[in-house]
Amino acid sequence: MESHFDSHVEQDNEDEFQKSLKEMISSLLKGNNWGLPDHLYHYQGFWLTPTFLQGVMLAQQQFEAQPTDIILCSAPRTGTAWLKSLTFATITRTSYDDSTTPLLFKTPHDVVPFMELDHAHFSANRHLGIPLLATHAPYSFLPTSIIDSGCKIIYICRDPKDTFVSMYHICASLEHPNKFMFLKYEEMNEDTILYLKKLAEFMGCPFSSEEQQKRMPEKIVKMCSFKNISNLEVNKSGKHREGQGNLEIENKIYFRKGKVGDWKNDLTPEMSTQLDQITQQKLSGSGLSFN
Repeated sequence: MESHFDSHVEQDNEDEFQKSLKEMISSLLKGNNWGLPDHLYHYQGFWLTPTFLQGVMLAQQQFEAQPTDIILCSAPRTGTAWLKSLTFATITRTSYDDSTTPLLFKTPHDVVPFMELDHAHFSANRHLGIPLLATHAPYSFLPTSIIDSGCKIIYICRDPKDTFVSMYHICASLEHPNKFMFLKYEEMNEDTILYLKKLAEFMGCPFSSEEQQKRMPEKIVKMCSFKNISNLEVNKSGKHREGQGNLEIENKIYFRKGKVGDWKNDLTPEMSTQLDQITQQKLSGSGLSFN
């Protein structure tokens, strides 16, 4: 049983760690965050908000991955909410159906927490048999326990012209092919049922012949479609992490159009060419390309 003294020492250590984190962050190169209140700080080749950076470093210290965990990795705006919905609905399909799923009254980010912001919440999910956890952190920032545990990693990426964010070069698929799944948003969008079946098999819960005869994959795809999820009242109103300062965000912000190639409505041919050149340079030698 933990004593009051042990608890006090643990709190002092955490306070000291938080203090050293803030001091370290204040010494980093600082830049403008697209007009938002928080600045971006340059750390190990990436521009990050202080909240995100603190969250990642706390997770590195505290998060203990288990072999049964499944980590969903993505850059922002690359289909994170969609992937969370599909994997959650698939993992929990024996407990809920399309009329009882928590996705009807909770956002995808509530049912699948972020490691760098909500990993304390993940413990409760794990006890309920839901091993899903998400992150926007680069591969090099992941806690060593994730790599050492041998847990599964699912990574989704998207054409940079549609996401306008940096791509993360992850080589784990070469080292652990049975523990790493790489997805492209465009390919998933083209044949979602096929990729849902691949996701289910990778996560260790493949659809049975009976489930496929009952069109369970099709039902999950329909339930988790952009049109359906974005039109749910929970995703059109309210706020995620309400009352948590800069972490608070309107739920509707997470859903824009979800269309492939929509960049053509916003970028000029010159801007497109420049982004293509940057992408080719950054991904050179990785074997990854976007057509």
